[in-house]
This record gives sequence, structure tokens and C-alpha cells, in this order.
Amino acid sequence: MDKEMVKNIRKNYNMNQRSFAQAVNCSFSLIALVEVGKRRVTKNLEDKIKQAFQLNDHDLKTLQS
Repeated sequence: MDKEMVKNIRKNYNMNQRSFAQAVNCSFSLIALVEVGKRRVTKNLEDKIKQAFQLNDHDLKTLQS
């Protein structure tokens, strides 16, 4: 998962960064930094996003296309 995927998922759910961060249970600043490329998407963050939105690897590939 990369910064564009995080942004695509957030926009797909019509969420701003703050509400997305709350849904994922992380800080708003982390989401903002990830989206501008100043922080990497860690495995932990990827797992939290997948869990929060009930996404699997197939769903991610669909969103990527």
C-alpha cells in the first residue's frame, strides 16, 4: 500500500483526513504526512486500514485500478 492508495481509499469513502484517521484509529497528522509522502505506510497502518474498512487484498487491487 502506498500514499496514493491511502488517499484513494479515503476519497472513495468520502472522508476528510481527520474522520479517516478516527476510523482507522490513528492520528490525523500521520494520515496527512502519509498522503504528502513524508511518512511511509507501515504494515501496522495498512492492517488498521484494512480492518477499519473490511478490505482484503482483492479489494485493494480493485481500488488501485
